[in-house]
Amino acid sequence: MRKVMTGNYASAYGAKVSRAEVIAAYPITPQTSIVEKLAEFVSSGEMDAKFIPVESEHSAMAACISASIAGARTYTATSSHGLTLMHEVLIWASSARAPVVMTNVSRAMAPPWSVWVDHMDSVAQRDTGWMQFFCESNQEVLDTVVMAYKIGESRDVMLPAMIIEDAFILSHTSEPVDVPDQELVDSFLPGYDPEIKLEVGRPMGFGSLVRPDQYMEFRYKAMKAMDSAHERILSVEDEFKRAFGRSYGGLLDEYECEDADVVLVVAGSAAGTAREVVDSMRSRGIRVGLARLRAFRPFPRDEFRTLAKRVRGIAVLDRSYTYGAAGAFYTEICGSLYPLVERPTVKNYVAGLGGRDITPGILENIFKDMIDTTERGEAAEPEWVDVEGLERRWR
Repeated sequence: MRKVMTGNYASAYGAKVSRAEVIAAYPITPQTSIVEKLAEFVSSGEMDAKFIPVESEHSAMAACISASIAGARTYTATSSHGLTLMHEVLIWASSARAPVVMTNVSRAMAPPWSVWVDHMDSVAQRDTGWMQFFCESNQEVLDTVVMAYKIGESRDVMLPAMIIEDAFILSHTSEPVDVPDQELVDSFLPGYDPEIKLEVGRPMGFGSLVRPDQYMEFRYKAMKAMDSAHERILSVEDEFKRAFGRSYGGLLDEYECEDADVVLVVAGSAAGTAREVVDSMRSRGIRVGLARLRAFRPFPRDEFRTLAKRVRGIAVLDRSYTYGAAGAFYTEICGSLYPLVERPTVKNYVAGLGGRDITPGILENIFKDMIDTTERGEAAEPEWVDVEGLERRWR
């Protein structure tokens, strides 16, 4: 069934066709229409699930963790300050190996108040142990919700997943979306049946106190699970393509990178604009490419190392900033490439914070600056793009 819908409705339909059994949520702009739609599905009987209205995002995640430990497939959604309020229980979810799926409508943090897109809220949770998937389109949002359950619920993974859609650009913009047939989804995604769960008559300890001689082993196993998630993402996407005819490039979606001299790394909705810029520049004989960062956790370290061996320069666009360092994508890429004896020039561009437009003109100028930087062969400091008062004009 093909419907025109927003990214938020795509998230809701993704949870619906995945047969989420427990939904706990608290409203926040611009996420609210996701859980409103799910409440409508549950109220009308279209969805056989328990909807739990709670008093905060912290409670929403606590409820999802509890239900997941009891063996239910769970879903929630949030944004910005709601996500950061969850920080404590995000760590609890991953450490408890509860494969909750959550959509985060990525939005700037206050003050000053902003309801528009940047990735600071999502990036600030990079060390909580969640898988993170940045989506480019509404179709990818729906499909990634479905795949996230199959990946996270795998016995060798058992980790929660965050599906990230850009505020307003995806959340409130309508696109044609294919809602897959329920029987087809059921054959792709079986019911959730964890090996260990909270059951009446089978007493177990969940989240109990452990001694120092036991704690590190729990963290080591969670780390190994995230490593396993890398290959699981690839195998699930391959299976998804065979069943539904769509795929999204694995963890790092490359476009025109085979013979590129310089590539741009970007995540989220700006990738669509970047593709148009790549096509335009290539039509003029300029060999550039796009590497869309689809999975931030697990990080595509090996994919970046392979890409780095083919290109002379990598421009990294961050829609967030790590104070005192650089953008998070940039620092992670540099860390991944450090063991290579020969490395391309890598430069960081901070852009689009608080919903500021990332235009084709800006992206083309980033490409041109990266080409110049690569030809000079010099180390480059992070550069803020399109900020009033700075000397460089980007538009």
